[in-house]
Amino acid sequence: MTSVRRAWPRYLVLGLLALLVAHLLDPMAWRLLRLPRVNETDWGRLFRSMGYLPLWGFLALGLWLHEKGRSGAGRRAGLLVLSPMLAGAFAELCKMVVRRLRPDPELFGYVFRPFAEAPLSTRGLGMPSSHTIVAFAGAALLARMYPSSRWVWYTLAVGCGATRILSSGHFLSDVVAGAFLGIVATALLWSRYSDPSVATCAESLSDRR
Repeated sequence: MTSVRRAWPRYLVLGLLALLVAHLLDPMAWRLLRLPRVNETDWGRLFRSMGYLPLWGFLALGLWLHEKGRSGAGRRAGLLVLSPMLAGAFAELCKMVVRRLRPDPELFGYVFRPFAEAPLSTRGLGMPSSHTIVAFAGAALLARMYPSSRWVWYTLAVGCGATRILSSGHFLSDVVAGAFLGIVATALLWSRYSDPSVATCAESLSDRR
């Protein structure tokens, strides 16, 4: 937990800078990045499924079955489902606070729902992207457990975020916020609940040789 506390100013600065740039690029991304039928394509469905929370439950179950009996297997599997789940819940809370609506495909502009209107509903709200935060939380966890293949997990997470923009379901800034919060949520969980026996799956396997 100490390392995360030391690094949080850097995380915060990078996150705020990324979010600022994303807001500046929102009009251009809204205008140029359009593929309305992206979710009807095979690759689009593949990437978007990374933001589908039940997927991470199945992946965690598969990990636990594969590593059952090894030190830290249960905790790794638990973190793999807990990180996307908590990140997704946090996204819903953020939406209820920020209250920015999803983009209008016909006219660019930020529109906010009044607090008096459906205060506990996130339907139609877009900041941050729930699919993206779930995808990045899971990808960041897998990247910590399988560091040599981190590019695979992050590629899938980026693809998930891209489908949300291409389908006009979210602004670029919604997706950037989701990615940042997902990575931070996983870093906090990992520093709090991992231990030497859970460090990485690669290390766990090497220790058994």
